[in-house]
Amino acid sequence: MERHTYDVVVIGAGGAGLRAAIAAHEAGARTAIVCKSLLGKAHTVMAEGGIAAAMGNRWPEDNWEVHFRDTMRGGKMLNNWRMAQLHAQEAPERVMELEDWGALFDRTEDGLISQRDFGGHKYARLAHVGDRTGLEMIRTLQQRAVQLGIDVFMECTITDVFVSASSTSGEKAIAGAFGYWRESGRFIVFDSPTVILATGGIGKSFKVTSNSWEYTGDGHALAMRAGASLINMEFIQFHPTGMVWPPSVKGLLVTESVRGDGGILKNSEGKRFMFDYIPEFFKAETADTVEEADAWYEDKKNNRRPPELLPRDEVARAINSEIKAGRGTPHGGIYLDIASRRTPEFIKKRLPSMYHQFKELADVDITAEPMEIGPTCHYVMGGVEVDADTQESAVTGLYAVGECSGGMHGSNRLGGNSLGDLLVFGKRAGDAATAYAKGLGANRPKIVEADVKAAERSALAPFEVEGGENPYTIQSDLQQSMNDLVGIIREGSELEESLVAIEAFKERAKTMKVEGHRQYNPGWHLAIDLRNMLIVSESIAKAALARQESRGGHTRNDYPATDPEWGTKNLVVNLTADGTGVELHEKPLPVMPEELTTYFAAAAPMANVQTEEGKN
Repeated sequence: MERHTYDVVVIGAGGAGLRAAIAAHEAGARTAIVCKSLLGKAHTVMAEGGIAAAMGNRWPEDNWEVHFRDTMRGGKMLNNWRMAQLHAQEAPERVMELEDWGALFDRTEDGLISQRDFGGHKYARLAHVGDRTGLEMIRTLQQRAVQLGIDVFMECTITDVFVSASSTSGEKAIAGAFGYWRESGRFIVFDSPTVILATGGIGKSFKVTSNSWEYTGDGHALAMRAGASLINMEFIQFHPTGMVWPPSVKGLLVTESVRGDGGILKNSEGKRFMFDYIPEFFKAETADTVEEADAWYEDKKNNRRPPELLPRDEVARAINSEIKAGRGTPHGGIYLDIASRRTPEFIKKRLPSMYHQFKELADVDITAEPMEIGPTCHYVMGGVEVDADTQESAVTGLYAVGECSGGMHGSNRLGGNSLGDLLVFGKRAGDAATAYAKGLGANRPKIVEADVKAAERSALAPFEVEGGENPYTIQSDLQQSMNDLVGIIREGSELEESLVAIEAFKERAKTMKVEGHRQYNPGWHLAIDLRNMLIVSESIAKAALARQESRGGHTRNDYPATDPEWGTKNLVVNLTADGTGVELHEKPLPVMPEELTTYFAAAAPMANVQTEEGKN
């Protein structure tokens, strides 16, 4: 069996994983990147609009305090305040770092990094590269990692993280990881005192998603099996704008940059309907009339934003309501129109990827006609519960960053905050993991060989089943069930039904049958992925049933109001002692220091902000 020794093993090669690996390597750690598919093949490229950072290049008034406030308000005050603070403070430096490494950002007239408007942000603060910022970020980080000579294990899936007793303290700590080469099926073991999870999201548990095939909740499930907790799993972001036609590309992301650059939303009657859905919380900052909204795009002095630039959860719910009311398009979406708002030259320059995407995939010229779009499962706000400063989980030596980490975004992520999140906390995790590994010296936890044998047996189990079920059938049924019962609008009875269905899927998964050999066997890969998808799906459904209110990316039809009492606590899930199910408990929200609460007093209601005196 192939075996390697490192100080830091990073699982995942998107923006968070690459930035963590670069930080660890530069801090002096022997570092490896392990990725399920190819280097650079990550959902990071779907973050097309830009990196949110209060650099003040467009609006000198912008600063980290305003960005922090926008992030907390966008997350409906359930965010881990310390993570939101660190992100707002450090994102500008991380953007400048990317530029130093070769990222080619668009420029302002004065030659500064250009920044564009995005939903939920008071000022234009997204540093961007046309509408392909994530791609440029991945290209830059990938080039940097290769230049530094960091070891990369591509098309290698990690199935288990090993936890052993520390030789000094006796406490449980990370000892390494187990996986297999997807091409050959041969097993591989990594001896390492630290593992950084950067595996992305959970979108493939849903039928309609912008996520690629890799996003099966691997990091979430690996952390739970190792003994860590997940937080905020009820909050799923359904991006307001995904393609709805043709069926082969249903769910494919349409960047928020279209709305940031002037695009408007219309129903089948031609009405610009977002003015009917402005929440009280945002009325002071949102335009009241079409004329005022149109003027905002040309002259932003009054800074009252068009309602199309409300946070994503608000826009997604509005679109869903219009479709359900029978005012949708022929293919079950609504219209996103930029053709009537901007010149063809402007659209092709600012939105080149969107122009080509619709032209090639849907035969739609977005410079001449509107796009048909609808909500698509895009992002999970929930993830591994971590320390805000180091990103370490409850398991010593196990870190989580990016989409598989929880807390930063609260109940809803603002567009543009994902790429900054990857950079800021990727670096922090890499630095923290290296410091811990170096501090151990020779006293590293050792992998128990019996655990290696058990991991091997578990991975091969689907080959031993006689007459079992095809894993593709189970996956398809799970995706349909999650889409229908745990989707954008939820009901208590449907959530209860989903949990019954998930238990049935778990029973069916015990008898999954894989045909053929280990080489080039996608059925085997899916059988392993399904174990993770089922754990994550149960976590989402259980938390969604428990939270009896509507907030951010969680909307309950039977509890439509936002409840201040629920705004004081998070929901945390763990695996049961026998590892067969998910258990849930409530946890008080971290207390925000008094000096930070002042940023909300003048601009927004203070609901759900707990001070050190315990007042709301």
